[in-house]
Amino acid sequence: MNYARLTIALGLAALTAACGKKAEAPIATETNQASPDAAMSGDMANMAMAPSATSAIKAKGQGTVKEIDKAAGTITLDHGPIPEAKWPAMTMAFKAAPGITDAAKVGDKVDFDVTLVGSAGEVTAIQKKP
Repeated sequence: MNYARLTIALGLAALTAACGKKAEAPIATETNQASPDAAMSGDMANMAMAPSATSAIKAKGQGTVKEIDKAAGTITLDHGPIPEAKWPAMTMAFKAAPGITDAAKVGDKVDFDVTLVGSAGEVTAIQKKP
């Protein structure tokens, strides 16, 4: 019975002492875990992941030209979803070479190729739709 009282008293003392202290960040420890890909099975192992901020991916899109800024070297497209980047439909400006900005005009419905790095992209080809 005395052992139980001593344990409770020590526990309460520790809690009381801890109430006045600020929380400390836990110490990071290394674990020896398998990579996430190795731990996944079934369909999850084949699921595409979003591109990292440094890896470039090539994608295709369809949209409408909303604005062309030749001085800035950009073309603004109102485009549909781009599955390769896991992007929903949206309007955004892309970098574009002069040959791209010269080939399009505001209002054109287009198919386009884009190289994406993170959340930025560059239109590398554009074709007007009939």
